Amino acid sequence: MNDEKLQKVLARAGLGSRRQIEALIAEGRVLVNGEPASLGDRVTGHEKIRMNGRLIPADRLAGPDRRVLIYHKPVGEVTTRDDPEGRPTVFSRLPRIGSGRWISVGRLDVNTLGLLLFTNDGELANRLMHPSYELPRRYAVRVFGQVDPAMIQRLLDGVKLDDGLARFDSVEAGGSQGGNQWFHVTLHEGRQREVRRLWESQGVQVSRLIRVAYGPISLPKSLGRGEWKFLDKETVDSLCRLVGLDPEEPVGKPELRRKNKTPPKRRKTRKRGNAASSPRRR
Repeated sequence: MNDEKLQKVLARAGLGSRRQIEALIAEGRVLVNGEPASLGDRVTGHEKIRMNGRLIPADRLAGPDRRVLIYHKPVGEVTTRDDPEGRPTVFSRLPRIGSGRWISVGRLDVNTLGLLLFTNDGELANRLMHPSYELPRRYAVRVFGQVDPAMIQRLLDGVKLDDGLARFDSVEAGGSQGGNQWFHVTLHEGRQREVRRLWESQGVQVSRLIRVAYGPISLPKSLGRGEWKFLDKETVDSLCRLVGLDPEEPVGKPELRRKNKTPPKRRKTRKRGNAASSPRRR
């Protein structure tokens, strides 16, 4: 790895918080190649580092492997670690991770199902969620009420909500079921309940909402509700490059590195589909 601050490397290895490790360094309890370390020292991970007399294994200093998994969230689960109302959480079904913890890439509300991404890399999660990268979110939505071309055009042009102007990048019509109609919609923001609020601003009710894709990652039809699946390394590396993150960079917590890596602006495209098949109800 490239040289990094000693306290950052030791914190990533799970040996304490940065503040705790800085205190140990100041007390002379951390040695680098046999010499007492100083605050501000930088290491590559190839040094012999001892803390409280114990040698830290080199493989631990390298940090955990970057992991990303996809999860098919059912209705009824909340995207939080603990819920005061005692509702089930998405984290309760995820596999154990050896080092670090799972971080959700955005959220889905309790009544929304579909694709959620999780990673142990805070910086990757931060970039995947950040609006400057304009990663599209695609949803299948079933609405109850009359929908006409003028309404769809308003949703594409933009609707003023409580937290500002919002719009869909695309709206594709699907099939009908009685008084319900299916649509596929795409937007590149992650505001709270934005898809529902956009439709409800037009006087129609959302009766079903499924996230089917996030950026280049789609929800596999073979993945049942409540099931998860790891992404392979090639796909994870591709996600990193998509948001300007070096796949070889060690896993770490979110930092404001984006100041020096401003992503290029992307031209927004809008399209209106004609007919599309109704999504399979899973």
